[in-house]
Amino acid sequence: MKLVTGKHWEAFADENAILFPEYRKNRDELIELVGSLKGNETVVTSSLELIDLIANRFRKGEDNVLIYSDTGKSLTLKEVYELRKYLDFDVRDGFSGENAETSILFVEGKTDSKFFKAIFKKLFGFRESRNPPYSLRFIERVFERDNFDLLKREEDGRYVAVIPSEGNSGVIRNLGNFLRAMEVFDFSLERIGVAIDIDEDREGALASITGKLSGFEHRKTTRGYLIGKTEVIPLIIGLPFGDELIEWKKPTVEDLMLHLIEREGLLERMRPGLRALNESLGRKLKPKEVMYLALSAYGHWGNLEGFYERFVMHSRFRNLKAILREAGLMDSITYLAGWERGR
Repeated sequence: MKLVTGKHWEAFADENAILFPEYRKNRDELIELVGSLKGNETVVTSSLELIDLIANRFRKGEDNVLIYSDTGKSLTLKEVYELRKYLDFDVRDGFSGENAETSILFVEGKTDSKFFKAIFKKLFGFRESRNPPYSLRFIERVFERDNFDLLKREEDGRYVAVIPSEGNSGVIRNLGNFLRAMEVFDFSLERIGVAIDIDEDREGALASITGKLSGFEHRKTTRGYLIGKTEVIPLIIGLPFGDELIEWKKPTVEDLMLHLIEREGLLERMRPGLRALNESLGRKLKPKEVMYLALSAYGHWGNLEGFYERFVMHSRFRNLKAILREAGLMDSITYLAGWERGR
């Protein structure tokens, strides 16, 4: 199966191609059309709905591809399917030649997203933005659905987008697909941050990133890896937390929050309640359980994501910076924020 899109589709459409079959068809008719395809056709289209239906059906097999006619390069339909499903990426056209001073940060989940969002706001002067810049128009629909946090610093017009994924594997998957999209659609951002948990060890976490980068021409930089005009910055999350009442197993963003609530004095205020619950359950408490208790003790009656953001925003600068430095994250976050320029 070959899907062709972009402005110069005529060069890829022979007499056997199916041209713009979505015209004047409703969704049921499109579903029927896709169901009739055998997989050896060439379909020329500018319809995201039709692309989604075809990518869903033909996402298996390396020969099933979407060709972007403006560059003549292609994505597998599996990559198209994942770009659409996880990033709602516009896989039609309109990005060529774009090189923006914009950073994006892939993180594991929504609590991680709110934690890092608050850091960019608290430490680097970013504010939430409702107007995606031209450089991020290919994921504008994601922002409209509130699937990621878009931030802007007014003094220099810099944007940062914090995009949650589905665990460590989701971060690595999104990184690979995004880099492939930049290659095919001929655009680039300045910096891409990749925030994943250490899990077993730091070397293994870093290897999962470098393994994904092995499919692209890249070179090592002081902070990360350069692919074309885009620098990929690893943020390996891990800061062990020791406490007699809390069961610590492996590093996550929750550990950074544990360190922060301890430095801010909230953990000590909670300690009588933690000890009573520990005795009642007959076991140590898991970090996430402590986070829910901290949410209540802090007087935040929203969800855990909102608590992370609010607590970071109201914490002391020195405490937040100290934890990020101890975790080895401060330099990389500062670089993603573009804070090093002219300061």
